[in-house]
Amino acid sequence: MPTVKDWACAISLRISDEWDGKDEWPEDVELLRKTLYRLLSKNPKECRRLIGSGIIEEDYFAPLT
Repeated sequence: MPTVKDWACAISLRISDEWDGKDEWPEDVELLRKTLYRLLSKNPKECRRLIGSGIIEEDYFAPLT
């Protein structure tokens, strides 16, 4: 079962990868990812609210068959 930190990592990667500014400011992608991870991992309730939304699928960690 994925932990809040697993979800926080996946969500922060997803959002930073989709950010429109990633090509113009590539050095800021890492800053965005780290900041989102810290915020989400320290706020489990808010992190869980994003699971199953348009941000990240509820079955993100389901094994591929």
